[in-house]
This record gives sequence, C-alpha cells and structure tokens, in this order.
Amino acid sequence: MKILIVEDNEMNRDMLSRRLVKKGFEIIIAVDGEEGVKKTLSEKPDLILMDMSLPVMDGWEATKKLKSNSDTSKIPIIALTAHAMAQDKEKALAAGCDEYDTKPIDLNRLLSKISSLT
Repeated sequence: MKILIVEDNEMNRDMLSRRLVKKGFEIIIAVDGEEGVKKTLSEKPDLILMDMSLPVMDGWEATKKLKSNSDTSKIPIIALTAHAMAQDKEKALAAGCDEYDTKPIDLNRLLSKISSLT
C-alpha cells in the first residue's frame, strides 16, 4: 500500500515514514500542500497523511483541491495536526478529510485508522 505523507517538519516526516516503512508501507513524501497535490496526481497513493499547518498551501486547501478533483476525490485523507480542539477536527472533516489524528502520533491508533479507510 502506498501512503503519501504531506509534512513540512523534517523530524516528524522522518520518524513517521521510517515507522510506516517498517510496517510494510511504500512511502511518498511531500513537504508542503502544493507538492502534496502534485504528488497525489502523479503518484496516485492509496492514502494520504496530511499535516494541516503547511507552507505554500495549507492542508485544508490541499484537501479541498484533492477532494474536488474526480481523479483524486476517492483517496482517503487523514488529517494530522497538533491542534486537538474539537473545532480543529470539525474544520478538517469539513475540508474533506476522512479521518483525523493528533500529534504526537500514536502509531497503533494511526494504523487502526489507516486500516479502517483501506
């Protein structure tokens, strides 16, 4: 299964990608929302882990673009954010995210959410 990680923080990106590779996932990386949209179109991942606070184009805008495109609208997106307020979850789901998880990442919880969407 191919997962696109859209994350601007190098430490978070590295840690998460290494842990997911160990679980057998193929990982693609994007460092901002615009690159995330482009890589989704070119790589067609099975699932996207989308940081919401990103440079160039934030995760909310990138998610809206992907969900409004018929070529990418069916790809599940899990919002990843350090913001744990109820309105943050509602905002991510309203933007089109299929699921929501908070940082720091609990790998077992995230794997369960990935499994439920694929």
